[in-house]
Amino acid sequence: MNRDALVAGLAAVGLFLLWELGVRIFQVPSFVLPPPSQALQSLLPVWGVVMGHAWQTLWTTLAGFGLAVAAGALLGVAVGTSKPLNLALYPLLVGFNSVPKAALVPVLVLWFGIGTVPAILTAFLISFFPIVVNVATGLASVPPELREVLRVLGASRLEAFTRVSLPFSLPYFFASLKVAITLAFVGAVISEIAASQKGIGYLMTSASSQFNVPLVFGGLLIIAAMGIALYAVFAFFERRMVGWAYRSQNV
Repeated sequence: MNRDALVAGLAAVGLFLLWELGVRIFQVPSFVLPPPSQALQSLLPVWGVVMGHAWQTLWTTLAGFGLAVAAGALLGVAVGTSKPLNLALYPLLVGFNSVPKAALVPVLVLWFGIGTVPAILTAFLISFFPIVVNVATGLASVPPELREVLRVLGASRLEAFTRVSLPFSLPYFFASLKVAITLAFVGAVISEIAASQKGIGYLMTSASSQFNVPLVFGGLLIIAAMGIALYAVFAFFERRMVGWAYRSQNV
């Protein structure tokens, strides 16, 4: 375990201890804010059911995220390498990103019905924008001098892209993945809360209707754990693939 992981782990433990002690010292009712120990205990009697819902949320999140990576990277390359496309599409992308994605869930339900598809599409829509912006920013940030040197040496536009622009934009791309995967979880859970019969979002809605507040917080802890795990996975690949970009930092 490296130092950063140890610090993060200690911070998490400290947060849970403060939460636990604060609830018990101030005698906060469990229907308002249960202690983390009670939230975790509420998961044990229904652990099998919880894991089924967690798997549903995980795979719908990853499906939407995968679509966002594919579409976002392609559009980011187009916007980042073409000034006319940048001028034409960037305002539209900003406008679309300003629309609350929760407001689109009823529309998606009308089109595709209650279930998995709206959750996948909501995860896609909410995680798409950061990837486009970061990829486009990375490509636009390449120093013009580097491109000019390759052109003087007789390199084609494709060679200039693969040898300079693409490597230069990779740190931006991997940074966007860490942000996008957590947003994808948000999108999937929003859709599950609004219109689904499976997933952690549905579990939380069902528990809330039964005034089972500890189980609601247990669901939140499951979502947080999955989000942190996937963030750590992409941070690991970021260090492996583009560690050269952060050699002056301990990321």
